[in-house]
Amino acid sequence: MAKKESVFTKDVVLVMMASFFFIFSNMYCNPLINGYAKELGASSAFAGVIVGMMSIVAMFLRPIVGNLTDRFSKYRLALWGGLLSFIGVAGYVLTPNSGLLIVFRLINGTGYVLCTVCMTTWLSYLVPLAHVGEAMSFYGIMNALAMACAPAVSINLYHVIGYRPAIIISAFSALMVVVTVQFVSDRAQPSPKQVAAAKAGHLKLIQKDCIPIALIVALIAMPYFTTQADIVTYTEQAHIPVAVGFYFLIYAAVLVLSRIFLRNQFDTVRFGVWLYVSVIATVFYLLMLIFMQNNWQMALAAIGMAVAYGLLYSVCQSTAMMLAPSSERGLASATFFLGLDVGMSFGPIIAGLVDTYLPIRAFYLVWLITVPLILIIYWANRKKLNSAVSRH
Repeated sequence: MAKKESVFTKDVVLVMMASFFFIFSNMYCNPLINGYAKELGASSAFAGVIVGMMSIVAMFLRPIVGNLTDRFSKYRLALWGGLLSFIGVAGYVLTPNSGLLIVFRLINGTGYVLCTVCMTTWLSYLVPLAHVGEAMSFYGIMNALAMACAPAVSINLYHVIGYRPAIIISAFSALMVVVTVQFVSDRAQPSPKQVAAAKAGHLKLIQKDCIPIALIVALIAMPYFTTQADIVTYTEQAHIPVAVGFYFLIYAAVLVLSRIFLRNQFDTVRFGVWLYVSVIATVFYLLMLIFMQNNWQMALAAIGMAVAYGLLYSVCQSTAMMLAPSSERGLASATFFLGLDVGMSFGPIIAGLVDTYLPIRAFYLVWLITVPLILIIYWANRKKLNSAVSRH
């Protein structure tokens, strides 16, 4: 398959736009689903199941979608992902009870898996391998903007117009995924040779070279998604007088600037350098959150998290694409996102147990255990991970 020599081709920009709409749609709904489920009659426990259903279904479907991505057109899978996301979110608006809400959550979760896996793989097909890191950096910027803006819009809007009208915006954003991918010229149809190689390998659950990446991503994601879900309640319970609504806006701003400034380094700097920077930043931002008393400390925590999670997320994503053979990039993407699903699911669950049984000031202290675990995984696989930049 012919590849473009420039990172910013029309097709690359369109795939990034489609990803923005898709991430916006999902992140827009995340802060609303719990309260909406309770409004529809769900108990607190059942509402928690409904919230977590997308991540649960994602973990089961990742390997299947990874194999499909290596055998079929990325356009076709993204189209189905956008359509299923739209059907799922539209169902949120129309459902009369919480029982049906979980069904539409499953449909939305299936669309979520299709889009996350195939769009990352699609983008890697559209750029030269030597620029995959740079492409993933800008791809991550689009996702970071969606992650930061969507919750802020939804939380403020539903207070004014209610749950159902507010969720319509999420459905519209999912529909824009379907519209945007129609204009992508290169639909990333695998060559007969690539399809044959994928089929010859039979059904694989994970891409073995990307297992260390998935484990590292799971560990860096746990405190990140805990913060995304619980920083508001954490500051309230700890009686910390900070403007917490600005936390993720600061995070997004720093992330965008850092990725623009460092975009060319993602393809040349070894994995270990990024990991050590991320580990130091992780310790820093967790300590800031543990001892946070004012807005300055909150801002420093947000900056630290942008370096710790934001940069390493892109590095891990591009490294997964570079480590895997071309016939298994879809499976590599699925393995990467499987790690993310684990972090997204178990981070808030562990945080809930910590909040129940330990003092509130221990809420972030427990996450320091992720640092030595990340280092152990890296040291055990450092030759393989550091070799990725030499495979261009």
